[in-house]
Amino acid sequence: MITASIVIYNTPKEQIEQVLKSVFDSKCINKLFIIDNASNNENKIFFESLNKETQIEYIPHENTGYGSSHNIALHKAVELGSDYHVVLNPDIEFEPDVLNKLAAYMDNNKDVVYMLPKVTYPNGELQYLCKLLPTPADLILRRFIPYCGWKQKKDALYSLKHSGYDRIMNPPCLSGCFMFMRVSTLKENNIFFDERYFMYLEDFDLMRRLHKVGKTIFYPEVTIIHNHAKESYKSKKMLKIHIQSAIKYFNKFGWIFDKERKEMNKKILDEINNFYAPLNKDEFY
Repeated sequence: MITASIVIYNTPKEQIEQVLKSVFDSKCINKLFIIDNASNNENKIFFESLNKETQIEYIPHENTGYGSSHNIALHKAVELGSDYHVVLNPDIEFEPDVLNKLAAYMDNNKDVVYMLPKVTYPNGELQYLCKLLPTPADLILRRFIPYCGWKQKKDALYSLKHSGYDRIMNPPCLSGCFMFMRVSTLKENNIFFDERYFMYLEDFDLMRRLHKVGKTIFYPEVTIIHNHAKESYKSKKMLKIHIQSAIKYFNKFGWIFDKERKEMNKKILDEINNFYAPLNKDEFY
């Protein structure tokens, strides 16, 4: 069984219709949970009508945060005995065979607990969504330092661009735009979103805990499309939330001294180094 969840917040109807098309065309999602944190009346009528579809459960919900809302669906997936659950951003599109291919890979690799396909923009440009576990400097650099050659080099290392993004690998940090997860791992290890994050970094936090108990795989054999918009780069309010989440993340795991981060980052860099030209790993951690 495969379940899925989408959290919406005044999300345009057209965008929802696109991701729903991907879900319906895949013909393998047994239950889709749509958690509505705020919609206008027109959208509510549309979403409530979706309840007629037996595979859809529409859940109006107070906006307590992105991770908190997805936790509703994750706990329902556990109760249903789902094998796999996929957390979807509403701006995602994918071909009908994507989910079945991911499930087949997990069926054959029991140590894999999380998968992310190759992700592109609508124009086909690759999104570099594999990451090292971030240091405070990584996040500050990406958000506030003007573009320059030095920044480009550091960002390339942080985003593991040297890997080529052309082979299966096991990074400790992957994007949360499309989170394909083994439900039994969530249940057995009590791994769910940390609800102290309202938005941002909740995916890095969850990913880190999953990486401790299994493999978190980047799988470039299939591709999805992400119509990504960096809201914290456009809105002061979202920037403030992003900063607050970063503070919570580093308070939890460590700002400067983080042995686990160093070990996990070294492991993926060594893995990449075995296949590609040597990297100056001292620059990473």
